[in-house]
Amino acid sequence: MTKRNKELSLEQREELLRILKARFEKNMNRHKGLEWAKVQAKLEANTEKLWSLNEMEETGGEPDVVGQDKKTGEYIFYDCSAESPKGRRSTCYDREALESRKNHKPENNAIDMAIAMDIDLLTEEQYRELQKLGNFDMKTSSWVQTPSNIRKLGGAIFCDRRYDTVFVYHNGAESYYAARGFRGSLRV
Repeated sequence: MTKRNKELSLEQREELLRILKARFEKNMNRHKGLEWAKVQAKLEANTEKLWSLNEMEETGGEPDVVGQDKKTGEYIFYDCSAESPKGRRSTCYDREALESRKNHKPENNAIDMAIAMDIDLLTEEQYRELQKLGNFDMKTSSWVQTPSNIRKLGGAIFCDRRYDTVFVYHNGAESYYAARGFRGSLRV
């Protein structure tokens, strides 16, 4: 992967903050008791995090604040797009899985993409927390962090929502589908 400039121009920062503020105000149920002015001040003090949020936005994630860590004061962002982010689909789980494919390799893998964006894949627990805020992945699915014992055996886990229930499934880590991507989290 090529090293990219992780700086946004002033115009890009202003546009991203405008988008994030509008989404924050439209979805107050996701972050009850939090104030945009405080979130924005934290973002403006951590411009490298703005770059990651822009990457989440550019790939279709629609990042939004879903909470605040009471110990650290950090705001927690998750991808809140209705379906798994479009720009992160058709990926296998990780580089090992990608390299194990003999034919029809996807262009990328979820773990490397997340690392390049400086975000983390949601855990199963975080995915379930997200689902309490709305109905997500009704037609798609999202890779989530896979426990090492499952990954050592060649598997990886993903989640989705069907029949008003959150399901956790498994697949070979090398599998990929047009409707499967991944959701990320970022702490600011």
